[in-house]
Amino acid sequence: MSRHRITSHPVLSRAQARRHYSQNFLADPAAARAVVRASGVGAGELVVEIGPGDGMLTRHLLDTAGRVLAYEIDARHAAALRARYAGDDRLRCHHADIRNVRPPREPFAVVANIPFAASTDILRWCLAAQQLTSATLLAQKEFARKYSGHYRRWPKTTVAHWPAVRTSLGPALARDRFRPVPRVDAAVLRLHRRERALLSHRDLVLYRQLVDLGYLGLGGSLAATLATRFPARRVRAACARAGIATDAPVGTVPPDSWITLYRALGDHA
Repeated sequence: MSRHRITSHPVLSRAQARRHYSQNFLADPAAARAVVRASGVGAGELVVEIGPGDGMLTRHLLDTAGRVLAYEIDARHAAALRARYAGDDRLRCHHADIRNVRPPREPFAVVANIPFAASTDILRWCLAAQQLTSATLLAQKEFARKYSGHYRRWPKTTVAHWPAVRTSLGPALARDRFRPVPRVDAAVLRLHRRERALLSHRDLVLYRQLVDLGYLGLGGSLAATLATRFPARRVRAACARAGIATDAPVGTVPPDSWITLYRALGDHA
């Protein structure tokens, strides 16, 4: 069983809670079904739902997966959800901040309409969870586009975890599908842990050290940054093998090219 710690929060009115917790609840049942379908979760699978709110996604997850472990930061919504499903063994709902929760020790998927203000923290929580099989995060559209590499610019987080977890962009949802209506549209960010990582554990550690170096951004290009540690000739040869232009800014280099680059540079990263 996962361990969690309830963080002390002030007693807030509904309007205050919506602002404080960045609450924009999915209000369209058809959209909720589409998100659950996009998750690909199946019968008997354990699903962690982050911020279930009034339970719009929860009911569809229970119908699809059958086992839901929910974490709700708002005490009012946590109590209401527990009361609604009292005696139903398919759902366990805790009043807790997911950022203080230890992930389950068994394989699990995450499906959640996440608070926009906590998106980065929740993404990091998912990526750090060793037993995570997949995550379907309904997030701000620009956030989902950024971390899926939709703009052909790749953030460090995506690149660093790519050998073990691939990311992709899922369905988009217009902002009028939520209540209260947010200022921006939403989209699904999908994470999928590979059955077999592209690098060994040892190589993954060294690979991430190389990524850390590359994203320092010294010299205006990835090659220039790497040349501060590796011989320039070696860097040029590795970039050529990976199909990376020597003047390419670090953010434009796709994750698969990073893996080829790491292998070309050898074990001295």
